Amino acid sequence: MLRESEPRDRPEIIELFASPEVGAYIGGSRPRYQLEREVPEVPMRRPGVFVVDLDGAMIGFVQLDRRDTERPGHVRPEAGEAELGYMFLPAAWGCGYATEACAAALDWFASTRPTEPVVLCTQSANRASMRLAAKLGFTEVERFHEYGAEQWFGAWSSVTLSG
Repeated sequence: MLRESEPRDRPEIIELFASPEVGAYIGGSRPRYQLEREVPEVPMRRPGVFVVDLDGAMIGFVQLDRRDTERPGHVRPEAGEAELGYMFLPAAWGCGYATEACAAALDWFASTRPTEPVVLCTQSANRASMRLAAKLGFTEVERFHEYGAEQWFGAWSSVTLSG
């Protein structure tokens, strides 16, 4: 189930960002003591962020945010595309939850903005994210170096999928 963040999600959000496994392809983990100070009581509550809830417990999140216009990788001249992002606790990896949650978020987005493309960027070394991008229907646009590693950049469009 996708839902808004609640205060009970705070420990899992801290665990996600403190986990070395989760941080392996996103620039590393953050110190738990720092996260304890910085993460608000209701973490990640903003439009486009969905907690992935399994049997009443948060196992990850999916978000659709605007891609920073200063970063490389865009499919529109004006930039600022919607960008799909996600993080899951390691215990939830390999179970299909990311595929299901990301597909639901993309369906929601397509119903609200049917002609707008969605982009996804991941390290090309992150094979699991590369497989997920392919399952979701993202197609490669380009590769570039950022954050000290090769990045894979792809795009998805509900217009292309339904047309």
